[in-house]
Amino acid sequence: MSAVLDVDVVRRQGAFSLNAAFRSDGRLTALFGRSGSGKTTLVNVIAGLIRPDHGRVLVDGRVLVDRERGILIPKHRRRIGYVFQEARLFPHLSVRRNLLFGRWFAPRGEPMRADFEKTVDILGIGALLDRAPGALSGGEKQRVAIGRALLSDPRLLLMDEPLASLDDARKLEILPYIELLRDQAGVPIVYVSHSVAEVARLSTVVVVLDEGKVVAAGATSDILSRIDAPVIGGGPEAGSVLEAEVIGHDRAFGLTQARTRAGLLQLPGLFAAVGATLRVRILASDLLLSLNPLQQVSALNSFRGVVRALSPRLAAGAPSIDVQIDCGGELLIARVTAKSSELLALAPGREVYATVKSVSVDSLAGASYEGAR
Repeated sequence: MSAVLDVDVVRRQGAFSLNAAFRSDGRLTALFGRSGSGKTTLVNVIAGLIRPDHGRVLVDGRVLVDRERGILIPKHRRRIGYVFQEARLFPHLSVRRNLLFGRWFAPRGEPMRADFEKTVDILGIGALLDRAPGALSGGEKQRVAIGRALLSDPRLLLMDEPLASLDDARKLEILPYIELLRDQAGVPIVYVSHSVAEVARLSTVVVVLDEGKVVAAGATSDILSRIDAPVIGGGPEAGSVLEAEVIGHDRAFGLTQARTRAGLLQLPGLFAAVGATLRVRILASDLLLSLNPLQQVSALNSFRGVVRALSPRLAAGAPSIDVQIDCGGELLIARVTAKSSELLALAPGREVYATVKSVSVDSLAGASYEGAR
């Protein structure tokens, strides 16, 4: 069975060279890396805005580019929707007419998969249909731009840092809609970002780029828990992403209990039904390591594990160590000082306990405080 997305391309632009290959079956594939790593160049190759020197691009088994076989489908025939950093709405058209403009690019003579009412509902823009773009917030404009791209009935939706121009409040506003899009729209998404938090929350597959090359690719929880690729583990946002299942709520204390492969996790209370699945993220700097279980401490979460790998790093002139711990098959990353590493005699195979406070665990589901109910 072919992958949803199969890319293997080479493109040289002056001193920069893109040489990237990956395959993905994910609902939302994140292209992640530092600025200048080749993310936008790669997404523009997929879109047909840039022609690769060599290689191929396939979407859902359909060849869009194969330079060796002389196949190069024009960009207007690729059935790809593109959402840019700026919404680029037509200022003289209402929201409704901006959305319907996407229909002009839908394929003729084929049944439409993209439904207007469903798209409006997923993106929560029903109340905006009669407004002019100038009367919208930045987050509202971007949701309309996403809707317009979807209504062109694409086989693939490309999103090039769609939150980059928004402030933090507008980002928090639009993230749940992108999650709904990922889960309900039925269109695979390629999402460009250099934010670990965005990638951890949204993606099902991560492709990490560094200096034009793919240095890691795979499931989000696996890739973001690696320390062997500096662009992941060495960054200021290094941490672990855990898949969790809600098993109960402690309303008296405003907590939610969730089951992970590492063990039971106590979270700040969430609006989430028992049985719901969610992701949580634990920053490496928030994880405390010890050789024995800690007693009579405020932290509620402690996991028993075995050190798998260590990666020295230099931050603000001070040496530190990123420690990868295997807790029941769940990989956690802890960042400790070089002195602490020596005192604990940390080494692969060493048994440790990883402890974190509930308030330091970040739910990536966008859920709110359960105790308010």
